[in-house]
Amino acid sequence: QKIEELATSIREHGLVEPLVVRRPPGGGDKFELIAGERRWRALQKAGMREALVVVKDVSAKDAFELALIENVQREDLNPIELAEAFDRLVKEHGYTQEALAERLGKDRTTITNGLRLLKLPARVRAKVVVGELTEGHARALLGAGETSLIEELAERALRGQLSVRATEALVRSRVQPKKKGGGAGGGDKSASVRDLEARLARGLGTKVEVRDRGNKGEIAIPYADLDALDRIIDKIL
Repeated sequence: QKIEELATSIREHGLVEPLVVRRPPGGGDKFELIAGERRWRALQKAGMREALVVVKDVSAKDAFELALIENVQREDLNPIELAEAFDRLVKEHGYTQEALAERLGKDRTTITNGLRLLKLPARVRAKVVVGELTEGHARALLGAGETSLIEELAERALRGQLSVRATEALVRSRVQPKKKGGGAGGGDKSASVRDLEARLARGLGTKVEVRDRGNKGEIAIPYADLDALDRIIDKIL
């Protein structure tokens, strides 16, 4: 569909951005496409037989790097595809994270956060690829640490349709050590209390801690600023 839309645009306005090609060794009059495959396919759909190109005198390795960089600059990559491209540029082309950020015009934190997504279990990465989980959910789940726990919490986030904030609260509730003076005997919270915290967090869109002491206790709802407090009050009232 996107190629059809691009073909329509090319018919009306022509090819705005040229293709990038190189002449391979011994290629004669042949050229190898480096960047612009979608534009090339759209040109064919538009019935055009000629295209403006820029010829780059680069090695196969440099051509691959240019192709990766163009992919990174596309807007329709999912977070995992983007992370994999970052990873290849770092490992195969010797970029530091700082240099890569400068090369792509992105913040260093964007590169760092993207690379962290590759630590997700394959099953969870797949859910990010198809859009069932957002990048924010994925980063929150990484805080769970262990593969089995990440997978478990990912399923809970999906079943409960948790927001990113609620997912963060769910992860914290499972990985933070129990505070002294908390639940019975200072041990781990019961499954029912953890489930209650998760449901409250889902409903309020923020972390909620239930401090149960033998069927008595309190509910703690932290807030970062007055705007956050107003949102919480609105939901409660």
